[in-house]
Amino acid sequence: MKLTSDSLEGHLAQKLLPAYLISGDEPLLVAEAADAVRARARAAGFTERDVHFIERAADWEDVRAAAGNLSLFGARRLLEARLATARPGTGGSAVLTSLLERADPDTLLLILSPRLDRDAQSAQWVQAVQARGAWIAVWPVEPGKLVAWLRARSRRIGVDLGPQALQLLAERTEGNLLAADQELRKLVLLGADAEGGDAARAGFADSARFDVFRLSDAVLAGDLGRSLRVLAGLRSEGTEPTLALWALIKALRDLGAALRPGAAGGWRRSSAALEAAVRRSGRLTFPSLMLRAARADRMIKGRLRGDSWDEMALLAAELCARPAFPTPQSMFK
Repeated sequence: MKLTSDSLEGHLAQKLLPAYLISGDEPLLVAEAADAVRARARAAGFTERDVHFIERAADWEDVRAAAGNLSLFGARRLLEARLATARPGTGGSAVLTSLLERADPDTLLLILSPRLDRDAQSAQWVQAVQARGAWIAVWPVEPGKLVAWLRARSRRIGVDLGPQALQLLAERTEGNLLAADQELRKLVLLGADAEGGDAARAGFADSARFDVFRLSDAVLAGDLGRSLRVLAGLRSEGTEPTLALWALIKALRDLGAALRPGAAGGWRRSSAALEAAVRRSGRLTFPSLMLRAARADRMIKGRLRGDSWDEMALLAAELCARPAFPTPQSMFK
């Protein structure tokens, strides 16, 4: 069985399966899903909890031994394995598959892992979990849905913020749901509400967490404001400018691949952002974009005077079809 973090609560209200796999790279949502399974397990009489952190192959022997030891008092128990990687290896896969096949009614298996890529999803142990239990794949909240997520979460914990406060909180905590949750809970302690929105907005910390892939998505979507926020965030976090430029060039190459003759037959548009870029491609001048990228590269390498981050901001603006300044006709000055 495959579930989502949204459908997990309803599922647990009806039944408790022998095994659960929770995978994802969003710590807050993974932790909350795991807490929900643990709470339901305690209510069902699984009063003991045995936790194993899997960081090396030898750790699997501890899991196998723990599964074979009967509880001193005969209590039902939750056996929890926290994987450092989504690929447990041959030995780990064998242990997990064996535990799932044993079908011990007094042991509930909970597995926490990072996000599973396509190859990992087809592994034997993942298939075994889905056959006897459930796999909950946790995905980050998309930027376009973050305000709605914050609105629902704030109301659930007793804070009713206005649209402007929610938008500001989304901007300042984008990509960092833990920080967003902390800010909302801080407002509960302060007694803030919709009428106290100005005080709430003033107190929001800038805790956004960005990565270079968010930059690619933002420029492809044509969202200049978000593109510049991500660029500024990457710069403030000490990201190498080479990586930021790579993300911009990747977006440019992805768009170019989508526009090549014959691409429509064999290429599937992988995101709404790329579709948006295809729609506005007629307003883009690709030689100018490549020239701007080359100038930024030379600035990074110290071969051209100027600030590479400023040059990348201009490149992002042109990719969004909102050029700020004409592109120089040479990469050498």
